[in-house]
Amino acid sequence: MTRPLTAAQRRLIEAADPATGRLKGTPAQLAALVKRGLAFRHPRPPHDHFLTPAGRRTREAEPEPAEPETPAATGVFAARVGGEEPLPGAGAARLREVRSAWEGMLELRRMTNPDGATDRPCGWERSHLVQAAALALEAAGHAPAVGDAEGGYRVRATPQPEAVAVHEPDGEALRACAATLERAGWQVGEYTEPRTRARYLLASPRRV
Repeated sequence: MTRPLTAAQRRLIEAADPATGRLKGTPAQLAALVKRGLAFRHPRPPHDHFLTPAGRRTREAEPEPAEPETPAATGVFAARVGGEEPLPGAGAARLREVRSAWEGMLELRRMTNPDGATDRPCGWERSHLVQAAALALEAAGHAPAVGDAEGGYRVRATPQPEAVAVHEPDGEALRACAATLERAGWQVGEYTEPRTRARYLLASPRRV
């Protein structure tokens, strides 16, 4: 379970610039937020700190100290990679959460890509390939596989550097996944698994 934010950490997040998410605080305070995944240090001088998508959701969430920690309350978000059990209470709230996460990801691209481009993945996505590809798919409305059910996408890591595999038994849905990932800035190829003859996608973040 994620440790609750301290009062000082929450004040820092709430005081961030509403438009850019720029943070002000001591080096130790900012480092603590970076460690929790709620902030990142900009790679270019003057190396200011900014809220990550999770940090933005934390700022927007209503504190609920009397309740168990939830993704909405703690800023922890996980895209559905396929194969998970059904989410309790999923529906409109989940759609809003996914949409917010994708908008935050586009902002993270703008802030961290050297040219400010939002049409290709950023460094965070390259270091979290499965989650990044799954977020792009879920945000576009594709349905992940639930449990052991056949239908739905499944995003999985591969031995290849900077590549994920996307499995979807329905051929039309698989091609739709490919189109979504290409629009999100990924290079995508369709392949056949030699043993099962099942079709799957191999996707890598585009660099240019």
